[in-house]
Amino acid sequence: MPLPSTLEQVQRSSRARLHPSLRDPNWLILRRRRQIFEAGLDRLQGSALCVLDIGGRLQPYRPLLGVRAKSYVAVDLRITPLVNVGAAAEALPFRDEQFDFVICTQVFEYLPDPRLAVAEIKRVLRKGGVLFLSAPAVLLRNNDKECWRFLPESWRHLLREFETVEVIPEGNSLTGFFRTCNVFLLSFFRPRILALLWQWTFVPFVNVVGYVLEPIAGGNEDFTANYSVWACK
Repeated sequence: MPLPSTLEQVQRSSRARLHPSLRDPNWLILRRRRQIFEAGLDRLQGSALCVLDIGGRLQPYRPLLGVRAKSYVAVDLRITPLVNVGAAAEALPFRDEQFDFVICTQVFEYLPDPRLAVAEIKRVLRKGGVLFLSAPAVLLRNNDKECWRFLPESWRHLLREFETVEVIPEGNSLTGFFRTCNVFLLSFFRPRILALLWQWTFVPFVNVVGYVLEPIAGGNEDFTANYSVWACK
């Protein structure tokens, strides 16, 4: 997928991530991630937060902070109109204990050594600072740069030096099944016009069916597709 190059394109992509359309094959987990983020904001102390967004080329969750963000710094290897600093998660060019809140969604699967990124995030967070991140447990490979998939115990191990770690599934096994069906089937359609037709017809149907049937699986997380994590230093 081409990277948005203008501010208008970036903002459009950001809104689509925060409030996804039913035509989005990731609708089920994106809506759940937004709910998890909103529900966890009471973990943040204070109303003048210094925020770091790692992989912040879109910043979909920034509006949910409202006026609580005193400063908002976005770092990414690829530059968009919203990125302030070009740098890697494993080598953040910031001083120790500079930030109150770090956001890092759908980035860790690309990092050759996630331990380095965890160490850097912990370094730049103030005592009592909070980290919110997300990464896939199940997903078709998007490109050759992906390295990892993460399960709850891997997060607890990587973040073991944080004071508290809460791993939250972005839906249960049925959510993961229907989301995977959407992504898997959509990847087969060529030319693009067929994919668009499928996206306007079958994808919304699968999303609605997944949403309605999700309660049947209850707390079964054997096939959870994506996890969110809250951690406090």
